[in-house]
Amino acid sequence: MKFSTREDIDLPIEEVFAHVSDLEQFERAALRRGIIVRRSDETAPIAPGTTWTIDFKMRGKERQMTATLLAITAPDSFSFAGRAGGIEHTLLIDLTALSRKRTRLSMDLELKPRTLSARLMIQSFKLAKANLTKRFKKRAYEYAREIEKSASRVA
Repeated sequence: MKFSTREDIDLPIEEVFAHVSDLEQFERAALRRGIIVRRSDETAPIAPGTTWTIDFKMRGKERQMTATLLAITAPDSFSFAGRAGGIEHTLLIDLTALSRKRTRLSMDLELKPRTLSARLMIQSFKLAKANLTKRFKKRAYEYAREIEKSASRVA
C-alpha cells in the first residue's frame, strides 16, 4: 500500500532541507505527543544506519516500531526503512528546487505486510484508503506551512 504527496514551500531548498533533516526535532515532537523514542546510539551523530525504537499506541494497542535512516543526500533527499509488527515500511522524502526561493517536498510512504495479521490490518487500511490519503496529505500540507512559519520566525 502506497501513499504519496507533494507540497510546494516558499523557501530555498537548503532551508527546507535543514528543517526536514533536523531529526532531533522530530524526536522531541514525538515525545510531546506521548510517543517514546529511543535512538540506538544517542552519543553518535545522526547518519545513515542510525536506528530508532519507537513505542506508541495505535488502535488501542501498544505497538513498537523500528526505523533506520537508510540514506541522506543533502540537499535533495533522505530515506528510512523500518518495521512495526508484521508491516515493513519505507519512507522517501525528496526535495526539488523549483526556483531559488521555492522548493517541492515529495513524500512517499510504502507499507508492506509480512504476516497474516499484518495483511488483515493493511486490508482494513485499504478499505479506508481515501480517508487515510486525505489525512496523509493534510499532515504534509500542515508540515509544509509549519516549515514556512518557522523560517519566518527565524528571519
